[in-house]
Amino acid sequence: MNALNFNVTCPVPLTQYPQVLLAHGGGGRLMHQLINRMFLAAFSNPLLDTHHDAAVVDLPGRRMAFTTDSYVVRPLFFPGGDIGSIAVHGTVNDLAMAGARPLYLSSAFILEEGLPMETLWRVVCSMRDAARRCGVQIITGDTKVVDRGKGDGVFINTAGVGVVAHEQVIAPAGVRAGDVILVNGDVGRHGMAIMAMREGLAFDGQIESDSAPVHETVQALLAAGIEIHCLRDLTRGGLTSALHEIAEAARLTVQVEEKLIPVREEVHAACELLGLDPFQSACEGRFAAFVAPADAGRALEIMRAQWPEAGIIGHVTSEGGTNVFLKSAIGARRILDLASGEQLPRIC
Repeated sequence: MNALNFNVTCPVPLTQYPQVLLAHGGGGRLMHQLINRMFLAAFSNPLLDTHHDAAVVDLPGRRMAFTTDSYVVRPLFFPGGDIGSIAVHGTVNDLAMAGARPLYLSSAFILEEGLPMETLWRVVCSMRDAARRCGVQIITGDTKVVDRGKGDGVFINTAGVGVVAHEQVIAPAGVRAGDVILVNGDVGRHGMAIMAMREGLAFDGQIESDSAPVHETVQALLAAGIEIHCLRDLTRGGLTSALHEIAEAARLTVQVEEKLIPVREEVHAACELLGLDPFQSACEGRFAAFVAPADAGRALEIMRAQWPEAGIIGHVTSEGGTNVFLKSAIGARRILDLASGEQLPRIC
């Protein structure tokens, strides 16, 4: 009797691709690999290697923060925002994560031939209004037009400059064992608002994006003397990606509790229906703060003054390597892993 030979292949996701995929921009494992192996390898320098949302530069007489971002969200208009307002909020928030007070923005438009002027005017007015609300000025820019069918309406690139008017060093490498982790509100809402809009999904209540500026909250924390070790906004890849970035940069373990992480019921329902993880779904007005244990209570009070759903969700420890652990509602502990593919492209 001849032995049977079986050749079993496990269909795990590939990590090496000869072309760029949508997943390389999704905030998960592939995006982290692309950044580390391509961009950081080519452009490495002390400022870039901090892995921060903005670079903090010491200039004569003051410290400044500088950041840049691009916006390719589809659709251009969605419940709770649009590509114009999100372009302002996103850049203002990146500056805030460095502890900076935002001052000035640039704005570059890549327009597709055939874009209705009425649509462009709506986007421009939304940016203008968002900048006024945030107390920043758009002081320079650029415009390019690409062939019909090559630009999906409009893409926007913004850069931002802010002033760092305090002595704290707020950066991923500053996180320490014992730090308490707070978030300023419910997570996962922006990604699900985009998905519901695209797919025409209806729920008991409309899911609106959480797109909003957070710099005033950060400035309030700083004014109160809260010892902040790191701030990170929860954009592509959501809470999960942000926690992994911090754990890796600090070479410590992050532990969070599922029951402490605020997620609205309609977002839970949407994620269950679509088989998605709310902790991996993008936010556009949420951030995580890593603060000294002695200041956690005061920090929570300050955050809740503006964001009632703010809460303490976990802590940092030196036990467990550079992992992110989630304690489930029933008490089990598991690794909160990065997404291998693209959960939802073009969300910001």
